Amino acid sequence: MKIPVKYNLRSLLVRRFGTVMTAFGIGLNVAIIVVMLAMVNGLDATLVETGESDNLICIREGSLNEVNSYFDRDKFDLIRFLPGVARDDNNEPVAVAEIVVGINRQRKDGEAANLILRGTSEKGFELRPEFEIVEGRSFEDGLRELIVSQSIAERFEGLAIGNTVEMHNSDWPVVGLFKTNGGAYDSEIWGGYEDISQVWQRPIHSSVLLRVDSPQESAQLIERISEDERIQLNAVSQDEYFAEQTYSSIGLKALMGFIAVVMGIGSCFAVMNMMYGAVMSRQQEVAALRALGFRRMSILGSFLTESAFLALLGGIIGCVLGSLFHGYSAGTSNFASFSEIVFNFRITPEIVLQGMIYAVVLGILGGFLPARRAASVQLIDVLRE
Repeated sequence: MKIPVKYNLRSLLVRRFGTVMTAFGIGLNVAIIVVMLAMVNGLDATLVETGESDNLICIREGSLNEVNSYFDRDKFDLIRFLPGVARDDNNEPVAVAEIVVGINRQRKDGEAANLILRGTSEKGFELRPEFEIVEGRSFEDGLRELIVSQSIAERFEGLAIGNTVEMHNSDWPVVGLFKTNGGAYDSEIWGGYEDISQVWQRPIHSSVLLRVDSPQESAQLIERISEDERIQLNAVSQDEYFAEQTYSSIGLKALMGFIAVVMGIGSCFAVMNMMYGAVMSRQQEVAALRALGFRRMSILGSFLTESAFLALLGGIIGCVLGSLFHGYSAGTSNFASFSEIVFNFRITPEIVLQGMIYAVVLGILGGFLPARRAASVQLIDVLRE
């Protein structure tokens, strides 16, 4: 015979102060886990959602990304005129050679961080349809002008429109702000390729970005580029290239797992303490239930259900608190390029579900020993007391 669930709910209401305090403690733990999951999800999504499958990025063999890639300029013509590269209305290959360098700038909070400075051209805009100038105008080649990601301009000093950035003993005015729908390019500064190449004295390319004529030719074009001994570059689809950079969040995931375990142990003890108190104060009730014919497994299940309800309430509190951080903008170091990457916290239904499961598991683990103690209560022992 099973004990009605309303018995457990009434018990939690009778001990409402302890219920609220324990649930709130669990809720704080769940909120931290939800926020960390949202942070990791936002960082991964920023990289995964960057790029298009019909674009290819070509970098030097052995390089992990554009920052540590470089190769001779003459390889650009060898690549862009290969069969399979898309052509525009003027029958020109839809491809752009770019240079990427790292610069150090100061955030508005006083800390310094590395940023990616990309030298590109109009073709680079065409190959990134998500690119949009939101304020000001684009740079003009030969004038050493810059356009800055809107997200970076909000986080760093001296990068607003009208400011002049001093780099390599030359002044670079900021003439525009851009955005790329929250992708990895929203953490960069762009300028003219020739300007950056000349000032940094690097007559090389860091990467080539091109559009494939058709999705069916993508694999063939990648094979042509990798097997051509004159080129000797690695080609990969643009979306796959950025998806591979998600190992930047491995450290955050490891930290999140450690915190989840440590805080989970604390929450288990909190639930255990409250449920032990409930068992001790209700020994007569439990003995009466045994006398009425309720089995030990029924009592065990009843107390586990009660602790699960308690944890579920904490999970709801935690998810509500964690949801307040949805959309919060933050930045961290991209360990792939050792530069700042800006992302938004993203809370999804899957993260909410994970938070609720985490809470219920804590409740069951913390309530098991008290429930087992309740199931072992004997009527004769209570009468003797």
